Amino acid sequence: MIEISAEGGGRPVEVGTRSRVPETLPVLPLRETVPLPDTLTPLAIGQERSIQLVNDVLAGDRLLVMVASRSPELETPGPDELHDVGVVGAVARMIKVPDGSLRILVQGAQRVKLSDWVGEDPYLVAHVAELPDVVRESPELTALTRNVQETFTRIVEQVPYLPEELQLAVANIDDPSTLSHLIAGSLRLPTEEKQALLEEVDVGRRLRRLAEVLARELEVISIGSEIQSQVQSEIDKGQREYVLRQQLKAIQDELGEFDESAEEARELRDQLADVELPADVRKQVDRELHRLEQLPAQAAEHGVIRSYLEWIAMLPWGTSTADDLDLAHAREVLDEDHYDIEQVKDRILEFLAVRKLKGGRGEVSRGTILCFAGPPGVGKTSLGKSVARALGRKFERISVGGVRDEAEIRGHRRTYIGAMPGTIIRALRDAGSDNPLFMIDEIDKMGADFRGDPSSAMLEVLDPEQNATFRDHYLDVPFDLSKVMFICTANDLDRVPGPLRDRMEIIQLAGYTEDEKLQIAKRYLVPRQVERNGLKKSWIAIGDKALRRIISDYTREAGVRGLEREIGTICRKAARVVAESTNGAAPKKLNVTPEKVRELLGRAKVHSEAKRRTQTPGVATGLAWTPVGGDVLFIEASATPGTGKLLLTGQLGDVMKESAQAALTWVKASAHEIAPDLGDAWFADHDVHVHVPAGATPKDGPSAGITMATALASLISKRCVREEIAMTGEITLTGQVLPIGGLKEKALAAQRNGIRTIIAPALNEADAEDIPEHLRKRLRFIWVAEIGDVLDAALQSPA
Repeated sequence: MIEISAEGGGRPVEVGTRSRVPETLPVLPLRETVPLPDTLTPLAIGQERSIQLVNDVLAGDRLLVMVASRSPELETPGPDELHDVGVVGAVARMIKVPDGSLRILVQGAQRVKLSDWVGEDPYLVAHVAELPDVVRESPELTALTRNVQETFTRIVEQVPYLPEELQLAVANIDDPSTLSHLIAGSLRLPTEEKQALLEEVDVGRRLRRLAEVLARELEVISIGSEIQSQVQSEIDKGQREYVLRQQLKAIQDELGEFDESAEEARELRDQLADVELPADVRKQVDRELHRLEQLPAQAAEHGVIRSYLEWIAMLPWGTSTADDLDLAHAREVLDEDHYDIEQVKDRILEFLAVRKLKGGRGEVSRGTILCFAGPPGVGKTSLGKSVARALGRKFERISVGGVRDEAEIRGHRRTYIGAMPGTIIRALRDAGSDNPLFMIDEIDKMGADFRGDPSSAMLEVLDPEQNATFRDHYLDVPFDLSKVMFICTANDLDRVPGPLRDRMEIIQLAGYTEDEKLQIAKRYLVPRQVERNGLKKSWIAIGDKALRRIISDYTREAGVRGLEREIGTICRKAARVVAESTNGAAPKKLNVTPEKVRELLGRAKVHSEAKRRTQTPGVATGLAWTPVGGDVLFIEASATPGTGKLLLTGQLGDVMKESAQAALTWVKASAHEIAPDLGDAWFADHDVHVHVPAGATPKDGPSAGITMATALASLISKRCVREEIAMTGEITLTGQVLPIGGLKEKALAAQRNGIRTIIAPALNEADAEDIPEHLRKRLRFIWVAEIGDVLDAALQSPA
């Protein structure tokens, strides 16, 4: 290693003096280093052109210009990549390293500005002009100087990489410019920030900017110190607690006392000893209790095991309620809460009869799984409550609508943080008995995604052959669900998976007739709304005619929710009248008549459209089944000049589109019988458009086949369809009428829309027995086997 000093060769220079700066000097680019006047800068030189530059200046006057690069990633920056302001420096010392690179120490002198470039080969040379400081003596400058000195002194005290000697050096510097350069060179600042300080010629502004930088650095150092102090405090606290716990354990062992964990384990053991657990569950509980006794209270698993054992203790193992097997009482309760629905009441009474006969002899009957299927508002959920009251069982409602996670049914495994049992086990805990009635609401609205399929998890719950050993993931022990009576509710059975539907006994709850709604309103809805709205029976009376007006003109639904809502509106208006009376006398009784209904509820909300819609040939009235009850469907057919195409609109499903095609094919084949005057080329020269209004609602199914055929026949024969007739049935290419489903719901829809004649397949004649007798007497059914019979009954006579 060779060292060359100022005395080692070349012309000596007095380092640190501010002699006149030459007009032209070689330029030494610096990477991620900003030189400052009056400071020593150590540099490592490795590039060929920089080594040659250093050798040349050492042979001359040792002067060069140090300039920071704008782009530190560039190996050999050109003039455009360098800042315009640098520092003239004198090479005070140079050391040659064995690898060929140099180590030099440069004493910074004047700040200069590079004006233009003289050369770039073999190294950069530029014209330079000195940039002297601008000093304006003032009290503010003195205050800034002192502030910078004090702040930097505080930083030196807290930062390990700054030597303590800097405090003394800074205190002894009176020149504010030299002070700013010394402090800026000592701190680890970003390159751009240091360059900005170098380029600032006004000493006052430079000190102000430096004061801001120092304040920021001091805040960062303070925050770091607080974090370090907190971490150290937590470590010390943890060590202290550990030592104290060890000492406490030693003292308890010496005194023969139990710690908190052992005390909790003993309480749980006493609590679980009073529970009649099955043998395999008892074995699991004893194992977990032993583990709990061995763990300290601060162990992570201690809380998990304690929660698990508490759940075991809270479940109703072997705790049952006695069924009320009095059939007369059960019938009285069911009749008191619900009108009609005899099929459901009979099924509940049959269940009680079996329990009564088998009670005390042999095996107890297995759990019953029923499914009430029907449109909204027909009383499915409230019926479940009545069944529980009739049986004397605890009632728990479980809503599974929108559930997408299988763990909601089976629970989470204990390996997960915050794990807990599924909704079945939680409901058993809430019921407090192992034979409650579970109402599983909206079972057709369960979903499935990446977290699992909850409907598949329900297969075990609702299977009498499996649910005696139902295993929740959290408990991981079997629990007997065979004594539980499950009642599910659904609007659309098609959305319930087949295997799950197969495990349930389906009981259909169709909509109510107008007479049934009237009785329900008189017996249940009106008294309930009168009470809820703070009225007395002597203050309001709603007559039968008024109720019928509400049913026919303000609601069109299968259930009675809308009806109760309208009755509630009338009661609220009556309550306002009573509340606003100020004379102190008893309020005058409000008798609600059909005319008063119009005054209280406004104009009618629903109207029968059959007469208006069927005044034009090509329109037929059909009947449809939907998850919310039956409905009336108008099918329109029209023809325009074209090439024989069939256009279908109204959001029709594939099955309904095929029905339309089959209907058109049959009409084409029978065109001369339907319309003798129709030309042979009529279908070839016209496009037929079949539209089913309410285009925003998807529609599908084959039962509109005869309706579509009737609409097409009406179109080509120019004969209107009778306004009092609605129809349902599937059509074949040979003109046969096939049976359909949901006849009762469709008949109820016809009644709600003022239709009195229904054309239906002859093969469905036996299904008419499901329709209430009082409704059958008001409706006229025309049973048909072929489409020709439909047209004879539905189309008006030729003009």
